[in-house]
Amino acid sequence: MELLSVAEMTCADALAVKDGGDSFALMQRAGQAVAAAAQVLAPSGDIVVVAGRGNNGGDGFIAAADLAARGRNVAVALLCNPETLTGDAARAAKEWHGPLLPFVPRSLGKPALVIDALFGAGLDREVKDEPRAMIEAINASGALVLAVDLPSGVNGNSGEAMGVAVQAPRTVTFFRKKPGHLLLPGRLHCGKVSVADIGIPPRVLDVIHPKTFENDPAWWRGHFPVPGIAGHKYGRGHAVVMSGGMAETGAARLAARAALRAGAGLVTVASPRDALAVNAAALTSVMVREIGTAVDFASYLEDARLNACVIGPGAGIGLRTRDMVLTALSGPRAVVLDADALTSFADMPQTLFDAIAAQPGVQAVLTPHEGEFARLFASLANKDHPLSKLERARLAARESNAVVLIKGADTVVAAPDGRASIAENAPPWLATAGAGDVLSGMIGGMLAQRVSAFEAASIAVWMHGEAACMFGPGLIAEDLADVLPNVFRDLYRRFDVNL
Repeated sequence: MELLSVAEMTCADALAVKDGGDSFALMQRAGQAVAAAAQVLAPSGDIVVVAGRGNNGGDGFIAAADLAARGRNVAVALLCNPETLTGDAARAAKEWHGPLLPFVPRSLGKPALVIDALFGAGLDREVKDEPRAMIEAINASGALVLAVDLPSGVNGNSGEAMGVAVQAPRTVTFFRKKPGHLLLPGRLHCGKVSVADIGIPPRVLDVIHPKTFENDPAWWRGHFPVPGIAGHKYGRGHAVVMSGGMAETGAARLAARAALRAGAGLVTVASPRDALAVNAAALTSVMVREIGTAVDFASYLEDARLNACVIGPGAGIGLRTRDMVLTALSGPRAVVLDADALTSFADMPQTLFDAIAAQPGVQAVLTPHEGEFARLFASLANKDHPLSKLERARLAARESNAVVLIKGADTVVAAPDGRASIAENAPPWLATAGAGDVLSGMIGGMLAQRVSAFEAASIAVWMHGEAACMFGPGLIAEDLADVLPNVFRDLYRRFDVNL
């Protein structure tokens, strides 16, 4: 599903009206959707709507009127003098004939439900003064909270909490989610998010051309690799995973097994001599080959069937790893760079970016966590005006000419052309040693099957999170690859695939 920025959502509203819609009718449907959700969330008890001066407040007035018509005891606390409202918000306020409370924390009382219609998604400044006091009072009230569009105080584009933000167990938004619904910390403030259809025709997206997506199977289904009955292992690609020395082999093995589980037809661990016996003893279906130097690696990669490389997990930091990366990037193969491979270029990132740019159409994926990202893309650090995770990923992808994946509970994948996906299915127990190595291997397995880099990374991120959800608490990295068959079976059922 597409995610719309605040500006894109404003454009969608305008296009719907231009297409013959009625802006007040859109507001009415939005308010009615909020009222319906409120009725489910709090079937009884008093309700207070906290309304702002914009259209979000107008939605709140419509919801209040609808709930009052259902017999609920509703009051509205309005941020401003109602006479100062304009447009559809003013019209909605005039149709409200119930109690209008002073905009002070004590007005909340002890309701069963607070409907937060204060700011919505468009807030781009720090919350201060009376609104800040009201938001703090909402959070301290003990009442259930239903947020309209986005919890007040959360930036719709970045997910940033602008000084303070409403904590809502339920949010109702309209037409499409915003990035702030998925990015942290915004997602933690939203609770369960539902998307209401308020009559905006989907064809407006053909004009907007959104480039941000919720990382979900419905979006990447057409890119998902499904093996054919007449296929064979060589048709599913051959991934190579670079191993470090004897004391650093585990990460490479995790990545290699994950690449095989993700669907690569063959996987080989390229190992230095001192680690060869260790790797060979611990692997069965994954092959092992001695690769000592970049010259050895270049000779090995002359085999065109070796179409994907994963370098970084346990590879070691320094010259050897840099040489291996530059060798892998010297030909027409897909490359995943993680961990030590990224840190090895921290002092010379342009060398890496130039090597990627030298191969037109290269399928390269960089998978840093926040620390690795800061080292590799130090040019994007701006303490005065910090960028959102989505912005940083997009700029990094453009700078490096690679797909950039910034890991975390809200993993963002961005392509050089501006496309980006945001995931929200990573459970807390995925934060465990080696999980990132498994993810790198899964991306390599998708690339070996000739899935394009942006989709390969997005698919692997979602499956990685889903495998962790399926396993549950107690997960360690070794478990992830073993759960992948269950994830595949679930996807095949979802996609109605018969093998």
